[in-house]
Order: sequence, then structure tokens, then C-alpha cells
Amino acid sequence: MQGDHPAHRHLLPHFTRGDAWRRDDLVVIDRGEGCYVWDTEGVEYLDGLAGLFCTNLGHGRSDLTAAAAKQMDRLAFYPNWSFAHPASIEAASFIADVAPGDLDRVFFVNSGSEAVESAMKFARCYHLANSEDTRHKVIARRWAYHGTTLGALSATGIPNLRDPFEPMLGGCVRHVDSTLVCTNEPGVPARELSCVAAVEEAILAEGPETVAMVIAEPVQNGRGALVPPEGYWPELRRICDTYGVLLCADEVINSFGRLGHWFGSERFGAEPDMITFAKGVTSAYQPLGGMVVRGALVDRVWDSPVAMFVHGSTFGGHPVATAVAVANMAAMRDEEVFANVLRNEDRLTGGLRALMAAHPCVKDVRGTGYFHYVELMRDRAAGTDLSKSEFEQLLPGGVLERFVREARVLVRPDSRGAAMLAIAPPLVADAAVIDDLLNRVDQVLDRVSGWLRTSN
Repeated sequence: MQGDHPAHRHLLPHFTRGDAWRRDDLVVIDRGEGCYVWDTEGVEYLDGLAGLFCTNLGHGRSDLTAAAAKQMDRLAFYPNWSFAHPASIEAASFIADVAPGDLDRVFFVNSGSEAVESAMKFARCYHLANSEDTRHKVIARRWAYHGTTLGALSATGIPNLRDPFEPMLGGCVRHVDSTLVCTNEPGVPARELSCVAAVEEAILAEGPETVAMVIAEPVQNGRGALVPPEGYWPELRRICDTYGVLLCADEVINSFGRLGHWFGSERFGAEPDMITFAKGVTSAYQPLGGMVVRGALVDRVWDSPVAMFVHGSTFGGHPVATAVAVANMAAMRDEEVFANVLRNEDRLTGGLRALMAAHPCVKDVRGTGYFHYVELMRDRAAGTDLSKSEFEQLLPGGVLERFVREARVLVRPDSRGAAMLAIAPPLVADAAVIDDLLNRVDQVLDRVSGWLRTSN
């Protein structure tokens, strides 16, 4: 049965359970300023997830809206099919200038899922240009989220997202262990890490001549901000070079300052052939995604009988979106936004770890930059995890979501493999905002602890 709100009657939400959507406590976000948003009832919330890891400059930036309006007045739309326009040229040049290594060709789409599909298709075109027709497989990691369109979903390693569509996914992706289960003792050389060996073993098992690409996030979102062990990314580069496989860093979340750098690859010594991006490139003021690729790879495709990257979309490189991207990136640079992240990341990480020490319901805190997860359990001292019943009552759409709303902090309850809270504030969050965020998360954890004491 539908609720009484107009949203219930006509709006179909994304990734929302029907029973949760139909409740009468729907929050309608009406306006935002800086790191805070207000609902239609005038209630203030701290946006502790930067929208969805993307409003990096915060809310209410009139300079970004002005850039959009100015571009609309001049040229509202023209496609990038055999044409260009100044906004897309400038955005591509800006991204190429700040991208690591020799990644200097930019292909624009509209979302992170489309960016990942673009990378998969480019890898295929590149290998076809080299007359390696058998290379079509992708190595990805378990619990990784790479998007939900069918191509990207084939790379996504989250069971409940894949299972309904498994017959449609084609079976071209092999999933291996993430760094969460990298069980080697400290001090073990990176080459001997089990999570590194898993990638090489998968390539060998599939046959190197069939593998086109390895895709991984510098810090993996799915399963909770998994920071790789030292040397992990250089080892991925070595493995890919050994077997002629392209390496793609999926930075839909990690790029444009989330980890304190233009690209998260910079933080971990990664040297990918391709980087996918979206979200923070416009601080979500316009939909925009894309990939940046090594120029030599593009030239190889163009100079081969394939002759083109056989892919495109109507709105890829949209002039309004790319104009906003330029304004957003210029503001990030001129306002030294990344320096703010690096200056305050220890305050955020340290504060979350202090909350872990104070609350026995916290199992772990993971992350870096302005990208963290808090994993929950029943009792850390006793080593007791949540029961199946407790997990199901907490989330998804359960009491944890209510605790978050009542603390007026928009962090994300996440049930992908564990009970977790995703915490990723706008990159403009200063020390005062970080302290406010920590105080509100403390309230949530107090409520969780109290609920667990009375749940049996």
C-alpha cells in the first residue's frame, strides 16, 4: 500500500526497500548550504556523506550554478560526436593536466557506471587493435561496487546486487579476494600478499591470453573503505605488465580530493592505464563521469584497422556539465581544498577511533582522507558479532537508519557484508564541522549500544 505523500504516489526511489519507502517518516531534503542541508520542515542535518560521496565543495555554491547558467545561455547542448565545444575541451585539458603519469585522453559520459562500462569496452577495443581477439575477460574484486548498468554490474562483486541479474551478465568477469582478507603477517613483501597472489592466480587460471583488464578502486568502497597494504598497487602494475593486461583504477569515489589528492592513485603509487571518475568532478552540481586513458593506448586503437573507440552516448561531455566541472576543479585548486582534507584527516580518523574505544559496538574503523567506514558488532570485548536477527533489525531500512536521522546526521547505514556506517563529509568540512560530525556519530553509537543491551 502506498503512503499519502506525493513522493509515494509517483516517485520510484533508488536502492530503497518498499517497506522503508512507504513509511510516513519520509525526509524531503529542500535546501543546502556548506556541509548542512535542511528538509521541508526546516530541520537541519549535517551531510556526513557528501550527498553520496560527491558534493565535495559542499552545498549552495553560487559560482557553480552561475557557470551552468552562463553555459546554458551560450550553448545549452551539442554532442561530442565528431564535434567539440569549448567547455568539453577545457574540462578534458584540466583533467589531463592533473591526472597521474601519462594519462591524458579524456572520454566523458554521465555516471560512474557508464565510466566503468567505457573502460571495459576500451580495453576490448585496445586488444582488438593488437589482434588479440581472445582478450575479453576482466578481473575484479569481491564486494567491490563498480556500478549497476549490466556491463558495470558484471564487474561489481556484491551478491545481492548481482544475483537477480546473473543470467544477463555474460560471465566475463572473475572475482578475487579483496584486501580485507589479505591475511599475511605484517612485514611480508607485497609480492607475497595473498590478495596480490589472488590476482595473478586468476589471470593464470583464466589464461592470460583471454584477460583484457584488471579493475580495482584504490580504496575499495564495498565492504567498507578498504585501504590497501603497502606495495599492493605497484604489484598490480607488475602483474598486468607481465601478462599484457590493462590496469584500471576505478576512482568514481576516490578522485577529486576524497583522499586528499586529485586522484587516489597518487596516494598508493598506482600507475594505471585508465582511471574512471564521476561524482566529485562536478561536486554533483551536474551529472558527469568519464575515464582518462594513456594517450599511447588511444593512438594504438586509432591507428589500427579498428580505427575508433566503438562507444558513445548522447550526453557524454555535455557542455553544461563540463563547464561546471571546470568551475568546480578551479575552485578546488584555488581554495586549496585538498590541503584542508590532508590537514583534518587525522582529526576525523582519530576521532572515529576514539569513538571505537568508547563504544563496544564498534568492531573496526577503516579509511583515509575524508572516506571512512565504521563497522558494528554486538560486543567487541566479548568478541560477539551481531546475530542474524539483530543485523536484520538494524538494517537495511531498520532501526540504525532511525538512529541516524534522529541524530540529524546523514551518514549511510550499509549492509554489504557487515553492518556499517559510511562517513564521507564534503571536502570543505573544517575542524568545527568534523567535531560536530563526530559528536553526532557518537549519538548514533550510543543509541546502537542501548538498543543492543535491550534487544534480547
